Amino acid sequence: MQVTETVSDGLKRQLKVIVPANELKARAETKLEDLKAKVRLNGFRPGKVPLAHVRQLYGRSVMAEVLEQTVGETSTKALQDRKERPAFQPDIKLPEDQAAVERMIEGDSDLEYTMSFEILPKIELTDLKSITLEKEVAEPDAGDVEMALDRLLQANVTYEPKDGPAANNDRLTIDYKGSVDGALFEGGTGEDAFVVIGSARFIPGFEEQLEGAISGEKRELRVTFPEDYQAKHLAGKETIFDVTVKEVAQPVATKADDEFAKSLGLESFAKLDEAIRSQLQKELDGASRNKLKKSLLDALNDRHSFDMPPSLIESEFESIWRNVNRQLEQSKSSFEAEGTTEDKAREDYRKIAERRVRLGLILSEIGNENQITITDDELRRAMIDRARQFPGQERQVLELYRKNPGALNELRAPVYEEKVINFALELVKMDEKKVTPVELMQFAAEQAREQAMYEGDGADEGHDHRDHDHVHGPDCDHDHDHHDHPHSHG
Repeated sequence: MQVTETVSDGLKRQLKVIVPANELKARAETKLEDLKAKVRLNGFRPGKVPLAHVRQLYGRSVMAEVLEQTVGETSTKALQDRKERPAFQPDIKLPEDQAAVERMIEGDSDLEYTMSFEILPKIELTDLKSITLEKEVAEPDAGDVEMALDRLLQANVTYEPKDGPAANNDRLTIDYKGSVDGALFEGGTGEDAFVVIGSARFIPGFEEQLEGAISGEKRELRVTFPEDYQAKHLAGKETIFDVTVKEVAQPVATKADDEFAKSLGLESFAKLDEAIRSQLQKELDGASRNKLKKSLLDALNDRHSFDMPPSLIESEFESIWRNVNRQLEQSKSSFEAEGTTEDKAREDYRKIAERRVRLGLILSEIGNENQITITDDELRRAMIDRARQFPGQERQVLELYRKNPGALNELRAPVYEEKVINFALELVKMDEKKVTPVELMQFAAEQAREQAMYEGDGADEGHDHRDHDHVHGPDCDHDHDHHDHPHSHG
């Protein structure tokens, strides 16, 4: 094999590879000899087919197979010999002259091809021990605990029947039939459905028209499906719902006492208070860790400067840009409405793409230099954690990862990143700073908004897999149910 470098421009490389024809012929002959022992042809005993006959029948296809295998093996060896790591799979091209390719297949000429690629840059890593970060910490205060308890009480409210007309916060049990232009539509009929007036879980105008209703009453409600409703054939359509109110029930105040705690599976109210504080602390610790991670990534980004493969930047930018435009389309907004222009937005998001690529390469280098790897147990735990995000479908999610190497690799990437970051945080110097819970949670909210804008809701595993395809009743609360999954480098 002869390898000649024909292009060396920054991180761009092109190699010309030549493999002698006699070597290709030797490989082909070995395969034909093996085929001769296995082939079954009419008129010949097993293993007794003349080699010349086998060559006449299969020589061309065997040589094509040899060429394909040889390209794969020699291109890999060329990279290994040069100790270069390509940013993407090299672009391999045979000669454009079809006659030249034909001569290779016939075994009459050497195999020649070019491979073009961009290499990953050499990175001089900063000394992690020289970095000092500020870690913000907070503890939940009494007000936070009280608000969390109130939310819990409201979520576990009970109801008792009432004789009077329905008012705000009352729960109605109804049957309904929906029609558009006089025709019933699929998914528009329901029985024994619960409606809590003022909950805003139903199509705008639906709950309001049930105020004052009494048990046994029939009402005709006229509402309009939202313009962005998931069922496109109903979006923006005026709809009539014939409703029968079967029961009106009023909320019964739930007391924050031992009995309430026991209804949630806890021993006492003191244990409930402890569990609430623990959960709030867990959320604050998570926000603190994310802010610390952001500070670490900022420090790494500021301390490193090197050329980056344009293809990596372009790929990352295109991914971000698709999500940005999808978000604008879904929200029926525009760059002008967001206070910018498309050109300025492109410039800003390209900087984000460059930062992500830079940090990805830095974290990868830290991992390689310190021999950080992902164990099978760590990957298995990550699979189980992801599956738990889809109650009732855990088995299907696990099966998806077991059968889909691409999905498994996407799961591996954030696990590896977190392991590298944890390693780095063990080495940097840290100063703790006490802040209020509000300050930490404001950061978490800002981070979520930014992430939603340029990452979207995940293309292959981020969306909720629950089946809502045929549910088009007045309850539209499920219409925007998504799970966002951060995947990269801040």
